[in-house]
Amino acid sequence: MQISYKTKGVCSRSILIDVEDNIVKKVQFEGGCNGNTKGIAALVEGMPVDEVIARLEGIKCGFKGTSCPAQLAEALKTNKI
Repeated sequence: MQISYKTKGVCSRSILIDVEDNIVKKVQFEGGCNGNTKGIAALVEGMPVDEVIARLEGIKCGFKGTSCPAQLAEALKTNKI
């Protein structure tokens, strides 16, 4: 399943996520801090969806109420089967 998620409240504009058998296979952020978003993607690829959500939800970026990692968790929660 491919998820396309429009982010809210962060520098990245959207996230493309490939999930197969409840495992995150690929993550690609559009926009945002290039090195950080590539790092997040590399770390979560191969992880179960529930583990990614548990580790990333609630993370804040500076004074923002959310972050790119938290938006990834939200995308996975919103599109969970």
